[in-house]
Amino acid sequence: MNIMDFNVKKLAADAGTFLSRAVQFTEEKLGQAEKTELDAHLENLLSKAECTKIWTEKIMKQTEVLLQPNPNARIEEFVYEKLDRKAPSRINNPELLGQYMIDAGTEFGPGTAYGNALIKCGETQKRIGTADRELIQTSALNFLTPLRNFIEGDYKTIAKERKLLQNKRLDLDAAKTRLKKAKAAETRNSQLNSARLEGDNIMIWAEEVTKSEQELRITQSEFDRQAEITRLLLEGISSTHAHHLRCLNDFVEAQMTYYAQCYQYMLDLQKQLGSFPSNYLSNNNQTSLTPVPSVLPNAIGSSAMASTSGVAITSPSNLSDLTECSGSRKARVLYDYDAANSTELSLLADEVITVFSVVGMDSDWLMGERGNQKGKVPITYLELLN
Repeated sequence: MNIMDFNVKKLAADAGTFLSRAVQFTEEKLGQAEKTELDAHLENLLSKAECTKIWTEKIMKQTEVLLQPNPNARIEEFVYEKLDRKAPSRINNPELLGQYMIDAGTEFGPGTAYGNALIKCGETQKRIGTADRELIQTSALNFLTPLRNFIEGDYKTIAKERKLLQNKRLDLDAAKTRLKKAKAAETRNSQLNSARLEGDNIMIWAEEVTKSEQELRITQSEFDRQAEITRLLLEGISSTHAHHLRCLNDFVEAQMTYYAQCYQYMLDLQKQLGSFPSNYLSNNNQTSLTPVPSVLPNAIGSSAMASTSGVAITSPSNLSDLTECSGSRKARVLYDYDAANSTELSLLADEVITVFSVVGMDSDWLMGERGNQKGKVPITYLELLN
């Protein structure tokens, strides 16, 4: 037998097997053929594996969205991963914001209050960007990679063996159907006893029954063997869950580290900006800073608003006390201010002026004096000195 004959015969045999499976599957769907049901334990394992695959994919994809919200960046990283190449490093959003703040602060002048604050905020944003980059790298290595390995590795093997089991089950049921038909034909022919030809038919159908029984034993053995292989693989899902649990703990640990770093960076930044009056830092003319939640450790104490270099920080109550008394105080100007009209006094950041209250004046203003110049000045631009 040459190779060509062997290939043709193998191709014909495979085509026959495929056709037989297709016929069996179609008849089962139409309710015209019986179907061998898997045992309950194996069915439960298959259901558990499918459920694990579905939720692992969802968790993996949403984690990728969490770590990299930009869809274009995710696609680019996916392409580079498939090409087995390292994606180019790109600046992330906190780092970009930080750079903008630093550049703006430098442009406005590091010696000005606003410029200095922008630079400090920019440096903090860049630190947060670095922490964000570390979170992505750690999570990708310790959490996303194991999940992806399961989807692209272990579950693909399970799906392959499950498909083989389905084919073996179709072969088994097709063999059962052929045996049933052969026995039915043998029974019908055995009841006919009139001619020699019919006797030959009896012999033919007897041989067909024997052949079908032998084929059934073989397909049954192959089905049982494949069911055992599939069962062993599926029982490994419990180990997969245990492994993914450890990976989940690593992911939570990475997030805890990231959020702790961000909190500490922002705490340090708030302390650095503590020299600004609280009523200027707050929004909508609120009189105090937003309190830090009590659940966070090392909550900001009074030191964050304490005096620096012998200069007392002015609180809203101090300013209101000043407006109610007739005395004068020295005050440092925090920000440049251009007078809107002749009744106001223009200010330069960091200069020291004398301020006092005037009866009937708006509570948001004081009277300022610099040499022979006098005029109204906004309270929020001042820091009273002891």
